[in-house]
Amino acid sequence: MADLTWDPAQYLRHAGHRARPFTDLLAHIPEPPNDPPRIADLGCGPGNLTALLAARRPTARVTGYDNSPEMLRRARTEHAGVGRLDFAHADLRTWTPGEPYDLILSNATLQWVPGHADRFADWLAGLVPGGTFAFQVPGNFDAPSHRLMRELAASPRWRDRLAGTLRHGDAVLTPEAYLEHLTALGCTADVWETTYVHLLTGEDPVLDWVKGTGLRPVLTALADDPDAARAFEDEYRNALREAYPRGRHGTPFPFRRVFAVARKEER
Repeated sequence: MADLTWDPAQYLRHAGHRARPFTDLLAHIPEPPNDPPRIADLGCGPGNLTALLAARRPTARVTGYDNSPEMLRRARTEHAGVGRLDFAHADLRTWTPGEPYDLILSNATLQWVPGHADRFADWLAGLVPGGTFAFQVPGNFDAPSHRLMRELAASPRWRDRLAGTLRHGDAVLTPEAYLEHLTALGCTADVWETTYVHLLTGEDPVLDWVKGTGLRPVLTALADDPDAARAFEDEYRNALREAYPRGRHGTPFPFRRVFAVARKEER
């Protein structure tokens, strides 16, 4: 999330599949203590899912926070005027609630925030009594899509330029660790994991998917050298084709995600 160049159009190419975990997370969030509720969406990206949240909670005042100028520009252009929705710049490494919130949620963002579990106490402190903190993060850092990317970046051809660029498995915690963190902070927490098997279509669809998310650090690091960026993509594409063979109806893409819904004590 930090210091990366994002491409909202590329990210939204798989918007339907990316929306599924968000809607599943929303289904597990209890009713807010207040009406109208105050809601924060941490890492709102291009704003399409924040707008969905605002449409489902038409009385709520919803703010989507992100630190990407590209994403915020797209969010403000496409989703201004949806309910009581606005967007603001924030770096989640330092953001602290400036007012009480009924719900603070984050969808597929915290993996970009090193040490994000250490921020939970500040965010929970910003909730009203009975408020909810909810998030989901990808749990697929050991999947071929990430493993092959890291192996290629560490190869002799690329390691000098890409050393330390990519995240590793410790970018997110285990479900058990999230549960421990949240309950230790006095919350009633529900933590679970789900593996989606997305059926992707098109030419090299897994590469197309990760170009919107996991590959962004590489694309940012090589932005000043388009030939190198294309060369990395070509090597990575060939590895992905072998790891994710196309089937009769498309390319199956298993994707594990970790969810947490934590409710603050009412008093």
